[in-house]
Amino acid sequence: MGVRMRLTTVETVHEEGSWLFTVRDQYGADEEVVLVPCEDGVEAWINRCTHESQRLDTGRGAAMRDGQIICPKHGSMFDSCTGYCDNGEAAETTLPSVDVTVEDGTVYLTDDEVSYLRDGGIDEDEDEDGGPSSTSHLSF
Repeated sequence: MGVRMRLTTVETVHEEGSWLFTVRDQYGADEEVVLVPCEDGVEAWINRCTHESQRLDTGRGAAMRDGQIICPKHGSMFDSCTGYCDNGEAAETTLPSVDVTVEDGTVYLTDDEVSYLRDGGIDEDEDEDGGPSSTSHLSF
């Protein structure tokens, strides 16, 4: 196992609904990762829809409902525990995962293929209002 990096607490992720951080992958590319609540723990997913690389957490928290992460552009819903989507434009796909470990309520990054860069996203000033242009029929 590589170096463990303390990220946040399970309690924080459950209270805030999601938690965003940035890593560098093994090829030198920066990636956003979103931590989301999952039953009693958390799971970590690359922060982009499998349909069009749309950010799931645009810097204001991931839209979530009934244990699912909602793509803000088209409304596809990914199970927060498995990353699997069974509806919408991203149906039959699974979000890429990032390895994290929880010990005594603290979340650690333990994925040997990425290195921690910082809390928050890569560029949270992407749009004037920080969000995507939506074509979804869902409202929040």
